[in-house]
Amino acid sequence: MSLYITEDCINCDMCEPECPNEAITMGQSIYEIDPVLCTECEGYYDSPACVAVCPLDCIELLTDHEKH
Repeated sequence: MSLYITEDCINCDMCEPECPNEAITMGQSIYEIDPVLCTECEGYYDSPACVAVCPLDCIELLTDHEKH
């Protein structure tokens, strides 16, 4: 699984530098998480670092149902 950033993102730039896999990049209007690179910080932290620093709680779990 991986995480994704909802439309509530305000581009605060808190999450991108915290990602140990460089899975977070600026998209056309908000930050985006590459599901291929995202490991939810497994092997680095006990929980996803981006979720911990997001001031709006706009980073959520991407389930198989939601994948395009």
